[in-house]
Amino acid sequence: MRHLRLVTSTEEAAMTVKIAFATSDRKQVDQHFGAAEAFAIFELSPDDARLVEVAEFSDDDTAMDGHEGKLAGKIALLDGCAAVYCNAVGASAVKQLLAAGIQPMKVEEGEPIDALLCGLNQSLTGEPPAWMAKHLKREGGTDRFANMAEEGWSE
Repeated sequence: MRHLRLVTSTEEAAMTVKIAFATSDRKQVDQHFGAAEAFAIFELSPDDARLVEVAEFSDDDTAMDGHEGKLAGKIALLDGCAAVYCNAVGASAVKQLLAAGIQPMKVEEGEPIDALLCGLNQSLTGEPPAWMAKHLKREGGTDRFANMAEEGWSE
């Protein structure tokens, strides 16, 4: 006899990943990380992507004046995100993002967010890129079969 276990809502939550996009219009990636006017944050699951937050910044927060302190607030806002897509990102910001467990992703200006989400959704259900697999593993969502074996799953 084979015992099959359905994925619970807790496990589905573990299989989700949050992705941020530096955007001025919530439709395309069109901002430099440090000077981003806004971040649109989406939660991606194997069969869905939904907007969960939009953070907008004042002119003081987006000025590219060399003040490293402004980066800390943006990076803190992205806590829990696996990646942030932007048109450019400085070396200091890259170091800080990676230290926070957030993968910076540079894309061409005007790249549609919907197209990026579609590609990410497909990779989440198949072979995720290394940065996403690392994030999912850290969050405990990649190896459901190992978890079943630990719980005594039997056939």
